[in-house]
Amino acid sequence: MAWTVFAVPSSKRTELDAALKDDLVSRQSQTVREASAVGGPSDRMYVLIEGAATAIARAEELLGPVGTHLTGNEAETIYRRFKDEQEAASAGMGLFFTEG
Repeated sequence: MAWTVFAVPSSKRTELDAALKDDLVSRQSQTVREASAVGGPSDRMYVLIEGAATAIARAEELLGPVGTHLTGNEAETIYRRFKDEQEAASAGMGLFFTEG
């Protein structure tokens, strides 16, 4: 599965929301977090889009004017933090439903 990560200024939330509502992009997995929640600057949001390569290309086209496309180690680090957070949440829910 293809993915992309962007850093978007918090002041551009309206533009971000509009880009994420695009017909193709809206059908992909989207995660938006305050950057400060995963060790980033407090005035930014991180956006992870996962899905089909054509949709990722569309997301990069739409989000480019709104934020900064993260690449390399920076993108990998943010991606891993998002995945770790999702896995921890899933494990927690598993414990919640298995406790008797």
